[in-house]
Amino acid sequence: MTVFNLGSINIDLLYQVPHFPSAGETMTTLGHSRMLGGKGANQSIALARAGMPVTHIGACNAEDRWLRDEMQAAGVDVTHIQDSPHASGHAIVSVDPDGENQILLAPSANRQIDMDRACAVLDNAVAGDWALLQNETNGADSFVAAAREKGLKLAYSAAPFDASVVLDLLPHTDLLVVNEGEAAALGGALGKPVESAGIPHLVITLGSAGATYFGASGTLVQPAFSVDVVDTTGAGDCYLGYLLAGMAAGDDIADAMAAAAAAAAIHVSRPGTGAAIPARSEAYRFLRQSV
Repeated sequence: MTVFNLGSINIDLLYQVPHFPSAGETMTTLGHSRMLGGKGANQSIALARAGMPVTHIGACNAEDRWLRDEMQAAGVDVTHIQDSPHASGHAIVSVDPDGENQILLAPSANRQIDMDRACAVLDNAVAGDWALLQNETNGADSFVAAAREKGLKLAYSAAPFDASVVLDLLPHTDLLVVNEGEAAALGGALGKPVESAGIPHLVITLGSAGATYFGASGTLVQPAFSVDVVDTTGAGDCYLGYLLAGMAAGDDIADAMAAAAAAAAIHVSRPGTGAAIPARSEAYRFLRQSV
């Protein structure tokens, strides 16, 4: 069983700040670092560290080989990441002392993926495999069409939120994961609460309040685990990766949500994005100690 992830790959430029700057303010940061990021890359790493085989489909500049190397070291199949003549995507991330963040995103190569080559990767899929995508790349419609033609299930992380894109993809989505703000925006676009939209599996993440599931398994609530928060950047990606890994492996939804909550709790207690995602053994040890 494999997850095929059409996903972004970014260079994250991370800055610790005493507070978020106001208009016209020049601020000296408390620290900075450069690391692998992007919702797609983060989710692929989370899937791999949760024990699920994952093939990443995306693009970055050939000069930024270290991005692929880090993904491969985490267990991600990077064979189908395309060399792009465009700059690699990058994000400028500010993190305040409470662990909250502000992000400026430049898609660059993530919006220049050759979709003929990307969709051809799905020829390697077999029954039971999943496709995954976010809103940080081009080609969502063609990728979803190809995945459905191959009989794959579709998981969708509808961020950054774009109502028109989400509404087009929603009828084809088996698992939708959105945060509270995205759920409200989607409900507004639908003209009804998103939980009544008939999505087979819907998970709304609620930050420190945990997550709620609506769908074929009823309604489930998974509280968040209490930890000292260092950085919330990428926590939702970590959560989705662990959740989808559990679902793809056939785990009970409640068990998959608990494992995802444990992984996300560890994640927010550390700085960074992909590098902060825990290994499966660590996440499940934390879970056993917390229940």
